[in-house]
Amino acid sequence: MKYKNIVGGVFLARPNRFIARVLADGQETTAHVKNTGRCRELLIPGARVVLEKSDNPRRKTALSLIGVYKGERLVNMDSQAPNQAAFEWAENGADGLFGQILGVKREKTYGHSRFDLYLETEEGPWFMEVKGVTLFDGGTARFPDAPTQRGLKHVEELVACRQAGYGAAILFVIQTRGMDRLEPNWETHREFGRALLQARQAGVRILAYDCRVKENEMVLNQPIAVDLEEKPGWKEEEKCQIGK
Repeated sequence: MKYKNIVGGVFLARPNRFIARVLADGQETTAHVKNTGRCRELLIPGARVVLEKSDNPRRKTALSLIGVYKGERLVNMDSQAPNQAAFEWAENGADGLFGQILGVKREKTYGHSRFDLYLETEEGPWFMEVKGVTLFDGGTARFPDAPTQRGLKHVEELVACRQAGYGAAILFVIQTRGMDRLEPNWETHREFGRALLQARQAGVRILAYDCRVKENEMVLNQPIAVDLEEKPGWKEEEKCQIGK
């Protein structure tokens, strides 16, 4: 996915989860934050940020904060970006993981859940849920960064899809590059991790991809390993949140 009208800036403060005070074009101004997560390890005063300028004159805030540099690493913070990047990836064949894809639809309902993607393939239909991953520790990405009953429901509904004879998959999109593997965040939501393991055993495909991230673009890059072995968690000070 691509962005238009990119502007560089510096993060100053975040009065609430929806807006940030930034320095852009030499002036202090307000920007909409396209991620309602805490992002405390990223949004540090003085951090370089990436902003998108809207051409809609009716918007209260002309700028949206979509990315931030953590050292030399650029992290996409847009919570809408994973779904769009996954949609484009699926439309381009999804690396052949589902055979020949005949069509891709968004927001398809099954049971009590609305899944992000619906793939029509030669082998039959697939339901797919997409999760943007915004937490990492060294080279390990983790999900979720907070308890997610909605995410747990999606996993359970994917199992129901599989039991009904449909293909089912969950795709974790890591909004930066260079991660080695993905693990459930056992310390934050152990029930979600156990549900993922049960889903894999039921035939739900669990996938994780990192991304090539530029200031004006985010594209799925390559698959990384998914480790569902249950772990006791890690120390609070070792956590590093990079987004939602």
